[in-house]
Amino acid sequence: FAYDRAARQVGIVHFGIGAFHRAHQAWYTDRAIEADGGDWLICGVSLRWAGVADQLNPQDGLYTVTERSAGGSALRVVGAVHDVLVGTRDGTAIAARLAAAATRIASFTVTEKGYCRSADGSLDLALAGPGSIYGLLGAGLALRRAAGLPGLTLLSCDNLADNGRQLERLMGEWCAAHDPELGRWIADTCTFPATMVDRIVPATTDADRAAAAAQLGLEDEAAVVTEPFSQWVIEDRFSGPRPRWDAVGAELVGDVAPYEMAKLRMLNGAHSALAYLG
Repeated sequence: FAYDRAARQVGIVHFGIGAFHRAHQAWYTDRAIEADGGDWLICGVSLRWAGVADQLNPQDGLYTVTERSAGGSALRVVGAVHDVLVGTRDGTAIAARLAAAATRIASFTVTEKGYCRSADGSLDLALAGPGSIYGLLGAGLALRRAAGLPGLTLLSCDNLADNGRQLERLMGEWCAAHDPELGRWIADTCTFPATMVDRIVPATTDADRAAAAAQLGLEDEAAVVTEPFSQWVIEDRFSGPRPRWDAVGAELVGDVAPYEMAKLRMLNGAHSALAYLG
């Protein structure tokens, strides 16, 4: 990366800072800061596992993304991650990050299970406790509301059909049960854009870490390896400022549904067919 991290503030709180996020949204954000500047560093939140924090925090959030193909490997050091908090121990700090004036986006890669849905698709309130995305968001957004700050863009990047509307509906159900006035404030000030994401990011192996260290000359406990291809389609429905993701390959569109349908039918369908044949 070619920017001064010390001169940038955290502008994004991301829930679920696993390998996919580091090879996708954080990678896009890193290049967007490099291309256009802005206070868009990421505070990562690991909802349950402290391992990612233990990997990244001693490295000041720095890690490598290696793009690997038949043509060879290309390595990039990513500087977009500022620090990592853990949901099971850092709830107060997470709420404070969400309530900071510089924060404008909360994003999510928490898998389908992280949305705490019942069999009928409604919110399972027994699962959506204080340590869930809803409990943590509720605490942080209540602080923003009390401070007179604007709402956030709440950006789901999970492989969940119509993910933005699903998150909006489920957050509304959580607020209806816990804080209806906060729910009305969220409806008035926050937005929930839909997204479609695509990039293959396998689990990092010891051999991958050794290869990155050989190329970098330093050990990287948080290294990720991925394919050269990536795609990020985002509904252009933000509550406030955003990084220039569109300057580095992301697509800002009015309707994500056609892209989502193409992925499900062409990519996921082909993957399933290969799996069945295998």
